[in-house]
Amino acid sequence: MKNQSYVRSVEVAAPQDELFAWHERPGAFERLVPPWEHTKLISTSGHLRPGSRTEIAVRLAPLVWKRWLAEHDLYDPPHEFRDVQLSGPFAEWVHRHRFEATGDGASRLLDEVSYRLPMGRLGRFFGSGTARRKLEAMFAYRHAVTAADVVAHYGVSRQRVLVTGASGLVGSALLPFLTTGGHDVSALQRRAETIWDPALATMSADAVVHLAGESIADGRWNDEKKDRILKSRVEGTRRLAETISAWPQKPRVLICASAVGYYGDRGDEPVDETAAPGEGFLADVCRAWEDAAAPARAAGIRVVHMRFGVILSPRGGALQKMLLPFRMGGGGPIGGGKQQMSWIALDDVIGAIHHAMTTESLNGPINTVAPAPVSNREYAKTLGRVLRRPAFLPMPAFAARLAFGEMANELLLAGQRVVPQKLVESGYPFRCPTLEGALRHILGKTIA
Repeated sequence: MKNQSYVRSVEVAAPQDELFAWHERPGAFERLVPPWEHTKLISTSGHLRPGSRTEIAVRLAPLVWKRWLAEHDLYDPPHEFRDVQLSGPFAEWVHRHRFEATGDGASRLLDEVSYRLPMGRLGRFFGSGTARRKLEAMFAYRHAVTAADVVAHYGVSRQRVLVTGASGLVGSALLPFLTTGGHDVSALQRRAETIWDPALATMSADAVVHLAGESIADGRWNDEKKDRILKSRVEGTRRLAETISAWPQKPRVLICASAVGYYGDRGDEPVDETAAPGEGFLADVCRAWEDAAAPARAAGIRVVHMRFGVILSPRGGALQKMLLPFRMGGGGPIGGGKQQMSWIALDDVIGAIHHAMTTESLNGPINTVAPAPVSNREYAKTLGRVLRRPAFLPMPAFAARLAFGEMANELLLAGQRVVPQKLVESGYPFRCPTLEGALRHILGKTIA
């Protein structure tokens, strides 16, 4: 039976050799796997040369996983490489990656796939449409990520970067983003809640990105939980700042996580980085969290506080928890739905961190949010539209408080209309500036 084919291309504002090199570096596989796909990397040879193999596990249905073993059989840098399926979900799969120079320092990536579905004519009759839609969504995502990542790294000097909290939602996305850019990245582990590995004292780095801390959204807040939240951020940050300040060769920048919770509940009032702190537990935590980096500032290290909004990713955070009820048609606004929601796509979080790392003029607090905040009601409506599900079943405020306790007041019912003033003024190019565009990108719903 004749194979089916799929071809898609993307223009990239960087040279051909840079585009090819990005695909060769560690982390390219992780960057190219769409976040809505359930995929596990089992093993990889770590390069693209003939004979190298990559084995992954792909979830085809709940509790049903299929192993996919692919081998590279063609390698011609910087023009092309090819991989073929040895075993997996397709009857046959050949994927050719071609790279072309287009002039003026730009290039083009062409993905050419020849494939055959299992079960012969029956599989082709029933599965062709689904397979085509999945390929369209997957390669739309891959090309958007590739083009933006390569451009972000092109012309930027490579750095030695130390990252804490590397296993979390942001850290696990940041590491492959940095390694595909050619940076030398190390992940630092904590031995206890606020105690770093003693090896930290003898390390060195150009940049330190501090993301570690007790999860705010997991579990109800009681006195013990709130104490862990505060100590993990304040004491962990202070110890880290003190240690890197004592390095013989100090890092040029310390980038610390923070949150828009710093502003408290501000209603519809637009707030930029000059706004005063608000009231409440999270505002108090954020203020103390940022103050804890004082030893690094005193040592002359440039310190940046990334005040994250609600980070959107189906792999974790608020969106992951909302997806099941919304997909079942049971989603809707929380409380009155009027509270403002300052959100940001995960790719823009790591992009903004990299931008802050490489932009010497940035320091102090940076509102790490998209430029278009929405009300909670508009968020629910947009998510429902993207998923093609109704989204009119509200969660009353009393029900949110009953389910989540004190956390509901500050995370679900409070609102901030935060403005990313410094990111905009410094020229950061948002990948996902609108909510609907962001949700379609990360959920594979680019085709309306």
